[in-house]
Amino acid sequence: MSSTQPLWIPDAARIGEAPITAFTALAESAAGRAFAGYAELHRWSVEDRAAFWSLVWDFAAIRGDKGDRLLIDGDRMPGAAFFPDARLNFAENLLRRTGSGDALVFRGEDKIDRRFSWDDLHALVSKLQQLLRSLGVKAGDRVAAMMPNMPETIAAMLATASIGAVWSSCSPDFGEQGVLDRFGQIEPVVFIAPDGYWYNGKAIDVAAKVAAVAAKLPSLRKVLIVDYLGSAEAAAAAVPGAATLASATAGFAAKPVAFEPLPFAHPLYILYSSGTTGIPKCIVHSAGGTLLQHVKEHRLHAGVREGDRVFYFTTCGWMMWNWLVSGLAVGATLLLYDGSPFHPSGNILFDYADREGMTHFGTSAKFIDSVRKAGLRPIDTHELSTVRAVLSTGSPLSPEGFRFVYEGIKADVHLASISGGTDIVSCFVLGVPTLPVWSGEIQAAGLGMAMDVWDDDGLHVEREKGELVCTKAFPSMPIGFWNDPDGKKYRGAYFERFDNIWCHGDFAEWTEHGGLIIHGRSDATLNPGGVRIGTAEIYNQVEQMPEIAEALCIGQDFDDDVRVVLFVRLAVGVSLDEELEKRIRAKIRTGASPRHVPARIVAVADIPRTKSGKITELAVREVVHGRPVKNKEALANPEALELYRDLLQLKA
Repeated sequence: MSSTQPLWIPDAARIGEAPITAFTALAESAAGRAFAGYAELHRWSVEDRAAFWSLVWDFAAIRGDKGDRLLIDGDRMPGAAFFPDARLNFAENLLRRTGSGDALVFRGEDKIDRRFSWDDLHALVSKLQQLLRSLGVKAGDRVAAMMPNMPETIAAMLATASIGAVWSSCSPDFGEQGVLDRFGQIEPVVFIAPDGYWYNGKAIDVAAKVAAVAAKLPSLRKVLIVDYLGSAEAAAAAVPGAATLASATAGFAAKPVAFEPLPFAHPLYILYSSGTTGIPKCIVHSAGGTLLQHVKEHRLHAGVREGDRVFYFTTCGWMMWNWLVSGLAVGATLLLYDGSPFHPSGNILFDYADREGMTHFGTSAKFIDSVRKAGLRPIDTHELSTVRAVLSTGSPLSPEGFRFVYEGIKADVHLASISGGTDIVSCFVLGVPTLPVWSGEIQAAGLGMAMDVWDDDGLHVEREKGELVCTKAFPSMPIGFWNDPDGKKYRGAYFERFDNIWCHGDFAEWTEHGGLIIHGRSDATLNPGGVRIGTAEIYNQVEQMPEIAEALCIGQDFDDDVRVVLFVRLAVGVSLDEELEKRIRAKIRTGASPRHVPARIVAVADIPRTKSGKITELAVREVVHGRPVKNKEALANPEALELYRDLLQLKA
C-alpha cells in the first residue's frame, strides 16, 4: 500500500451511522454555523468548551442534574471547574440498562467461560452495596482490589461508586511490595482479591500474597476473597477476618440499587503512575470528569452504539480497564478476557471475536506486532465480520503495524491508534470514525482537548517534533494527587515546564493530514549531538526485521555527549553477528536518518516491562548508568534489569 494513499476511507454508510455524525449536526445548531469538517468541529469544541461539554452531557443522556453553571475559572490550569453545581452518580450511569441480555461476557483463557445479564449485574451490585454499607463504608472511603479482569471486579467497582466510595485496583500478578506501594498510601477499608488466576495455562495461587498484604494494611475492616480457581474458602481461612465474596453476600437479597447523588468533582478512582523511578504517584480522578470524557470517547471517537460488543485486552492495573468499563454507560456489552493472549494459541482473541460478535477489538501495539511476527493471518482464518474497529494503545503503533492490521487482520475496519494515559484516564489523541486512516498516524486530537505540539520555547511547531501539550483545561484532569494537600506534586508533574499549560511528557509531531505521530516519552528522548530523537522512530525500523523480536533504546552518557544504544531481543535461532548489526544500522539509516543509527547494538535475553506491558527505557537507563532503580516492584519482570548491568560493550 502506498504511503501517499490512506490505508482506509470510511464509506458513506459508515459515516452516516457513526454517532459523531449526529453529534456534529447538533453542534452546528449550537454554534449557529456549519462545520466544513472534523477540524472545524474540533476548533469549536475547544473555543467554546462550556457549550461543547454541555452538549456531550445531553447527547449521552447523562443521568443527573447538570446545574446552572457549566464552567468556572476556565482559564486556570489547574483550577478550572466543570459543572460545579452538578449532582450525579457514576454507577447509575453505567447501570442504565436492565434485562436478560448480556452485560458482561467473561473468558479466562480456556478455563473459564461465564455470562452476566444486565439483571445479574444489578443483583450482584445490589448485594455488594449492602455488604459495603454493613461494613460502614461511606463516601470518600477507599476500596482496593487486586483482581483479575472478571465480572465480580466490575460489580465491586460499581457498588463502591454507588455510595461515593473511591475505587482503586491493580492486577494479581503484582508482587507484595508493588501492591503495598500503591494501596499502602491510600489506606483502604476493604481489600478484594481472588484465590488466584490463570496465566499461560497455569493456575497461580495468590493466597499467601493476599495474607501478607492484608497484614500490612492496618486500615482494613474486611478482606473479601473472590473464587476463581475453586479454592476461595481455603484462601479466606488463611487471612484473619477474611470471608469469601459468596459467603459475605449470601445474607443479602437483591433489590434496586440506591445511587448517592454526588458532586461532579467527587473522587471516583485512584490510579497510579508506573512507579519505575520511585514510589508510584496516586492520581485521583473525578466521577463526572471520567464519565463525560469516556462517553465522549466511546460514542464519538470509537463509534460505540448501544448493543455493541466491546473488548479491550487489559488488566485491572492499567487505565484501559477503567476506560473499558465505561462502555456500559453507552449500553454496550463488555467482553472481558483475563490471562495470556497467546494461550492456548495466538488465535484465542480472534476466536473470541468471532464467537461473541465483537464490534470493537481493543489491544496493544505490542500484541499486533507479536501476531504479525508469529506469522498469523486472522484475515485468512477468521470471519471477523462484526468487527468495525480495531483500537491500539500502550505504545506507538508502527507503520508496519498499521499495514498489518489491514493486510493481515481485516481490510475494512476503522483502525484507531489512541494515546493519552493514566494521568488523564483517557486520551489526548485518538480515532475519528469518519476520517481516513493514514499509515503510522493517530487520526486527530480529541474533541474538547486543546492539544498542540510546542518547541522548547513554547511555540507551536508543524511537522516537527516537540512536546505534546494541552493549552486549556478539560474535565478529566485529575482532582489532584493523594497526600499532596498543597498540590505541589501535582503542579510539578504537569505544569512546571510551561506555566498554566499541561505538558504531558510525550514527544509528538503534527502530520500533513492533521494527524499525530507519537515518538515516545519525551523524558526518554535521545539527544545525540543535541538532536532530539524519539525512540519510537528506531523501533519502527528494527521491529520490521524478522530477526528482531523486540527492541529497547536508551541514550547513554558517554564522552561528554549522549550516544544511542540499542538493545535487541532476537528471534529464536538468531545470533547477533557483524552482518546482522550491519543490516540493522542500514535499516535505521535509510528508514529514519543517520542520526538515529545506534553507536552500540547489544543482544539481550529479555526486555523489562511494566505490569501493563510497556517497555521501561528509564529503568534500563538507570541500570546502565549505575544508578538504583527505585521501584522494581512496578515491573512484570524485574530480574531482566540485571541483564543490563556492567555490560562490557558499553564500557568503550
